[in-house]
Amino acid sequence: MKLPNASISLRVLARLLAYPDAALRADLVDLRVALHGDQTVPEQRLAELEALISTLERGSALDNEAHYVEVFDRGRATSLHLFEHVHGDSRERGPAMIDLTQTYEKAGLFLGPDEMPDYLPVVLEFVSTQPPKEARAFLGEMAHIFNAIFNALQQRQSPYAAVLGALLELAGEKAHAVKITPDEDMDKAWEEPVVFDGCSTKGQAGPGQTQPIHFVKNETARASSALAQGVTP
Repeated sequence: MKLPNASISLRVLARLLAYPDAALRADLVDLRVALHGDQTVPEQRLAELEALISTLERGSALDNEAHYVEVFDRGRATSLHLFEHVHGDSRERGPAMIDLTQTYEKAGLFLGPDEMPDYLPVVLEFVSTQPPKEARAFLGEMAHIFNAIFNALQQRQSPYAAVLGALLELAGEKAHAVKITPDEDMDKAWEEPVVFDGCSTKGQAGPGQTQPIHFVKNETARASSALAQGVTP
């Protein structure tokens, strides 16, 4: 079966995931026309995307911008940087970034100075340049990430869930429920620990209370000294 070319829909979805500033609002009419004209997104999902576009058109610009920041910039579960979901802050993330950048460059695409290769709108721009079969396969490899973000967005009752649902369907997949790990509270994550706040395992009390001092023999230093002198410790 010949797969439909969803390159236009992919570019529209990438654009809809951008920060909802004045430039995006000015593009919404054209994005709606392109999405309906491409006819690659299922009708039910198309209706949900229409609702998102209408919200961005008619809703308060400040409210829409605040919602975007709250949803995408305050937690890992809904991050649009895909390697956050795969590698987190581990060392593997750097090499993965390099590999993905090289994939783009082999296709003749080069990132701007402020663009990250794993940022979903960037990924979708790349996928939109690929033949239908390769595009679907590439999306399929990321479907489990799309599904996790989709679930997290639904949990937050965000209209942006429609975009991730559409991506799953363009990948030939169906959304299914997964367990979402709650994000750590941002204020607590950035909170500095109290210095010297009775943090020993020896039972020190809190600040202002008597702190017992424990002298412990350094057996490692004693053994090293003995060995250096040729003595059995």
